[in-house]
Amino acid sequence: MNFDFSDDQKFLKVEARKFLEANCPPSQVRKVLEDEAKAYDADLWKAVAAQGWLGAAIPEAHGGLGLGHLELCVIAEELGRVVAPIPFASTVYMLAEAIMLAGSEAQKAAYLPKIAAGEIIGCLATSEGPGAMSAATVSAAVEGGKLSGVKIPVTDGDIADVALVLAKEGGRPGLYLVDLTGVGREPLKTLDPTRDAAKLTFTGANAERLGDAGEGFNLLEQILDRAAVLLAFEQTGGADRSLEMAKDYALERYAFGRTIAGYQAIKHKLADMYVKNELARSNAYYGAWALNTDAAELPIAASAARIAASEAFWFASKENIQTHGGIGFTWQMDCHFYYRRSRQLSLVAGAPRVWKERLVSHLERRNAALKGDCNYGFQRFTRRSCLPRPGENLAGSQCPQGPSGV
Repeated sequence: MNFDFSDDQKFLKVEARKFLEANCPPSQVRKVLEDEAKAYDADLWKAVAAQGWLGAAIPEAHGGLGLGHLELCVIAEELGRVVAPIPFASTVYMLAEAIMLAGSEAQKAAYLPKIAAGEIIGCLATSEGPGAMSAATVSAAVEGGKLSGVKIPVTDGDIADVALVLAKEGGRPGLYLVDLTGVGREPLKTLDPTRDAAKLTFTGANAERLGDAGEGFNLLEQILDRAAVLLAFEQTGGADRSLEMAKDYALERYAFGRTIAGYQAIKHKLADMYVKNELARSNAYYGAWALNTDAAELPIAASAARIAASEAFWFASKENIQTHGGIGFTWQMDCHFYYRRSRQLSLVAGAPRVWKERLVSHLERRNAALKGDCNYGFQRFTRRSCLPRPGENLAGSQCPQGPSGV
């Protein structure tokens, strides 16, 4: 069975890389980083919209290309390689996915064409401060279609036109589409200034519910599962580029008469980076399959992809700096672009710790669902393998469906 991308998807990957190398070199990222008044690269945003990437997974009926999520994964990986300073993730992975997942036909018709054309920027506003998010921590409220409350931090909140906000209505959590015109915004300083963040203060803003009443957390989990897979590809792209930078520098830097790539310590660094990157890639591919087929395994696949990719990108970006040595810590080098982005992406949709807890919870629920007796009177162990019930000795002590542990 072939789990690789198709020839058309590989062609898209090649062309996307050529486009981004020409339109988003490190010098462009540096301009956004060093200019405090510049929250993102507006020219690159327009160019990406002109390529149709914003609507890659949006159906043609709503102004998109109708390609699918696998193509979006390919684009995400290439954006991660250049640490593109644009609000692509907030707008496409979160807002667009939320509307496609739970929006009414009227909402899809109103928002999706504008997202595909690059006319609006979106953001996801759920957090209200430090700590794990739960129903008890949500104080933002909607009454009579008006939203009041504070959300902090909100990635791309200072430049967004529309926010997807988690709030309560009648004590029940829901997700709401909110036009940010007139909403109070306070820019926040973060480790990665190439991705905007803000504090949003809502005082009677118009709010339009997305999905059913009281389904806020359930819908949010589905949105985050989808976003996690796409973010994993961005992180994998950044991790791969970090490895390439470290390898290239090791092959050209001389110390004591030979390249540092010949020293065992550097070889081990590069090998460890490669192993983590490949582990992240395999989990990202699993997530892409689950996302593209809408498989029941998506929550588990998304959690695994999110965890592996977050750890791989952070490790690769850190070891890239270490491989460069003292010069790697300087402002003039590009290494810190990737370290900054690795930390930003690892938090934007929930920290790895949260995703580890989610993965364990999903695995526990799946295992609990498998318990019970099979048709042969054995206690179910896996989907294809069962064991005798405690205290019983059935013929052969093995289920005809298969031996235990298979």
